[in-house]
Amino acid sequence: MSNWVIATALAIGVSLGACAGQQDNPETLAPAAEAAPPAVASATTAVVSGRVPVVGGGAATVVILKPMAAHEFPAQAAKPVMDQISLTFTPPLMIVRTGQPAEFRNSDDVLHNVRVREEATKGGAFNVALPTGGAYDHAFERDGFYDVGCDIHPGMSALIVSASTPFTAIADAQGNYSIADVPPGAYEVAVYAGSQTIERKVEIAAGAFQLDIAS
Repeated sequence: MSNWVIATALAIGVSLGACAGQQDNPETLAPAAEAAPPAVASATTAVVSGRVPVVGGGAATVVILKPMAAHEFPAQAAKPVMDQISLTFTPPLMIVRTGQPAEFRNSDDVLHNVRVREEATKGGAFNVALPTGGAYDHAFERDGFYDVGCDIHPGMSALIVSASTPFTAIADAQGNYSIADVPPGAYEVAVYAGSQTIERKVEIAAGAFQLDIAS
């Protein structure tokens, strides 16, 4: 995943508000995520948690753990879903697994389309019309950031992060994050906070593993 591309995508942002009467805010990426209940560490895997920088304006900070050695990951347990409700993409920021399907739905009572563009190449990933109750599956071929829009309602937009590793998180409004079931070993930690990209190399041990990343 290109660090420059991801930093640029987070810096320019996408307007994640509803279509009706809202102005684009280039600093807004997502509403504050609610903190999930703490996971329980096991003797053979780690629960990696800590604090990362908070981005102003309601933007989201994304945390990705990438194993330094080649690693085979199990298939995703559940298919991520992005819906269209009340002229808004929900969730406005979604992390998906590269090469595995994500679902796009239309639960509104109006026709929408889903237009997805890869930030790295500016090329279109797909563009499909979705009538009320419609759904479409897509597997992203490359790691990276993808802009999501509706050509029928230009005020609608969202952001997708595609990552090969399942060890990802979106920090809450206080910068707290938690990633469970991480096998011990050497990792590169990538934190994308607005226009700031922070990378560290770390050796993760089993159990509760505290990993704070400062700017």
